[in-house]
Amino acid sequence: MRKFLAATFMATSVFALQGVSGVSGSAQAQEDNRYGGTIRSIVVQGNRRIEARTVQSYLLLEPGDAFDPNRIDLSLKTLFATNLFADVSIDRLGDDLIVRVVENPIINRVIFEGNKALKEDKLKEEIQAEPRGIFTAARVQNDVQRILELYRQSGRFAAKVEPQYKPLEQNRVDLIFQITEGPVTGVRSINFIGNEAYSDSRLRSEIVTKQSRFWRFFSSNDNYDPGRLEYDRDQLRQFYQNNGYYDFRVTSAVAELTPDQKDFYITMTVDEGRQYDFGEVKVETALEKLNAEALRAAVPIQEGSLFKGDLIESTIDSLTYAAGIAGYAFVDIRPQLDVNPETGRIDVTFVVDEGPRVYIDRINIVGNTQTLDRVIRRELRISEGDAFNRILLDRSKNRVRALGYFKEVEIEEVPTDEPDRTVVNITVQEQPTGELSFAAGFSSVDSYLIDLSASQRNLRGRGQSVVARISASSRQQVLDLRFTEPHFLDRNLSAGIDVFATKQDFGDISYFTSDTYGAGLRVGFPLTERMQLGLSYRLQYDDINVTDVPYLIDIATGLPSTRTIQTGGQDTPDDTSDDTYRRAGVDDVIDGQEIVLDRCDPSYLFRETICRSERSDLSSIIGYQLYWDRTNDPISPTRGFDASISQDLAGVGGDVHYLRTETRASFYRGIWKGVVASARLSGGYVFPLENGEGIRINNRFFRGGSTFRGFDVAGLGPREILRVVDPNTGEVVATRRLNSQGGNAYYQGTFELSLPNVFPEEYGIKSALFVDAGSLGTLRGPDISPTIYTTDPTTGLPAVRMTKDAASLRASAGLSVFWNSPFGPIRFDFSQILRSEDYDRTETFRFSTSTRF
Repeated sequence: MRKFLAATFMATSVFALQGVSGVSGSAQAQEDNRYGGTIRSIVVQGNRRIEARTVQSYLLLEPGDAFDPNRIDLSLKTLFATNLFADVSIDRLGDDLIVRVVENPIINRVIFEGNKALKEDKLKEEIQAEPRGIFTAARVQNDVQRILELYRQSGRFAAKVEPQYKPLEQNRVDLIFQITEGPVTGVRSINFIGNEAYSDSRLRSEIVTKQSRFWRFFSSNDNYDPGRLEYDRDQLRQFYQNNGYYDFRVTSAVAELTPDQKDFYITMTVDEGRQYDFGEVKVETALEKLNAEALRAAVPIQEGSLFKGDLIESTIDSLTYAAGIAGYAFVDIRPQLDVNPETGRIDVTFVVDEGPRVYIDRINIVGNTQTLDRVIRRELRISEGDAFNRILLDRSKNRVRALGYFKEVEIEEVPTDEPDRTVVNITVQEQPTGELSFAAGFSSVDSYLIDLSASQRNLRGRGQSVVARISASSRQQVLDLRFTEPHFLDRNLSAGIDVFATKQDFGDISYFTSDTYGAGLRVGFPLTERMQLGLSYRLQYDDINVTDVPYLIDIATGLPSTRTIQTGGQDTPDDTSDDTYRRAGVDDVIDGQEIVLDRCDPSYLFRETICRSERSDLSSIIGYQLYWDRTNDPISPTRGFDASISQDLAGVGGDVHYLRTETRASFYRGIWKGVVASARLSGGYVFPLENGEGIRINNRFFRGGSTFRGFDVAGLGPREILRVVDPNTGEVVATRRLNSQGGNAYYQGTFELSLPNVFPEEYGIKSALFVDAGSLGTLRGPDISPTIYTTDPTTGLPAVRMTKDAASLRASAGLSVFWNSPFGPIRFDFSQILRSEDYDRTETFRFSTSTRF
């Protein structure tokens, strides 16, 4: 640094005027001023870039003024204070005042060398030096300290910054910061002194700073940061106070650098104090419309329970909310704590008074680099000029979070110079709103799926949503395009359009394929703050084809042919003991006594019920969905419930007539930190609106796969089966699963319990236990296939073909693992069947993933 300062002085000397000589300085000027006199003119010398008039404007003297030594001295200091000059002197020459200056150089470029951990843009944001700025040693030194502080915050305490410069023509320089970053300074160990109630490992889990370990390569919390250490002190205080230790304090937090200067030892000394319980809890108020006893019912604190600091804040929020309902938007709630160390109890009195009326002067939104301001403002329940209301402010925060565009949303009130005015700052941290999703899975049978979709939920920052999905698998190909405008015509009305084309091949599970093409319109609007109504119309064309299966039919009886063909044995007509036979098939030569018919041929006596669905139809469907949300958080609820009901009516034109109803409700309850129990109930029913008509198979419900873990796609519910019977004993030899027929009604309940995180938090791995239970069934008469007595083509034994429609309970349990990996969120489902029917199709594992952009 000394070399740099010396070099800086030399650089400024180079740019000084070569002809300046005999400069006597301010001291000599003051000596000349003893003779008095009047200033005739002011002459500026040495200036190249700065005009003489600019220099003269900083002086406290003008032509015609007396030669005042005090004012000359102040002028000299003023010129130095501008940082425009490396050297200044003021002389008297006769009646002229001579001001000689040496200008500071101008920065041409700011260059960083050696920086890898911190990007150049980050460094430029922190320093003051910039191109076309003034070059001074003091400013450069300040920038060096700022850069070093940035590296300390990133855990590099051994970083070094050496400023250099390169002189250029026209009094310009290139400023170069030569950086040696050094290694990351980690945290070798974190130790606690004075803790008796909790172990060191328990306290380490409560703070943000972590000990350096090899598996924490995705995290920077194991780098030493003094600012983070201060935050950890507050975290410990909150932890202890939430466990009854009101007097707890951190007496010291010391960080010592290891001898090799690679890591820090952190030692925290704590004074736990004693543990307290809540004593008497009272509410006092002098407000007319508020009843103290009624307010006491809103207090979640129970006398004799363990003291928790968070309950004090929760009670203030509850009382504020209760007062707001009673018409007091502005209340001042002061908790008064009476601590009794002898009894170990803390009496709490909440004093409720009417607070001063405060109005919102301005609402600032910060951090939305992509999302437009108006997209956020239209979700707010407060406006500039409104009276400040904490309840509406919290509701606004939840509405902004519910958009799903932001990782963090923070709202802060900042007082102004006027006591009845406040500024509301809304700080958001945007997150990726685009999603590129890929899903894959396999089952215990042979099912697999690959799904690719791209979506953007915040198109051009306007809040518009667009989805494009392409799905291809052995069963289906889907093309789905959707667009949604959340505020159509700048009204609180959402509108959307859908275009879709689907080709499904369920020949292996339901014996049919379908082609569907269509489009739809959607609108939605709020009924109340927590209730939404959506209306929709869809026009679609469905073409269903039943998989062709030929049968060899005896013309005389109309029944499947029983003709056999010899496949082996000696050519001895009198001895048939060694002969073998098989049933004639459709590929054998027909001798005129048999014909080949398709399973859906009208001439086939045992024509299957599914054949009634083999046709092309135009469906005109109108529907609605009513959604009610009473959860405490739109993203990760821990209390409350949400519910919805929807109905689709087909028959306003078109060829299909039915009414389809579905309902769902979810309940959430936080058990303790990181553990949330949730229960979801759902059900649906579809029935035809024309007498004697059934429901086409494509309009029925199918459950399994992602909708019922542990069961394959369409793995449970009504199904045709073939039971092979031993003719001698009458026992069932085998049960063969045939086509799944779907159901007209279903019910399902899901219980899920999130588990405490056993892995380091930076891994982003969470898990939950689940239980799924429910059923699917209740086919109507026209949709149930008749019982057919036939022969098993595999064994040649008698067999019975029938439809099983038992709406019996099915259940599965298992573990779901969620990993927020660097490649995107990944989910694994491991399932164990608890109850099923012998004709159900099950699976034990499912995998899915998606990548956001």
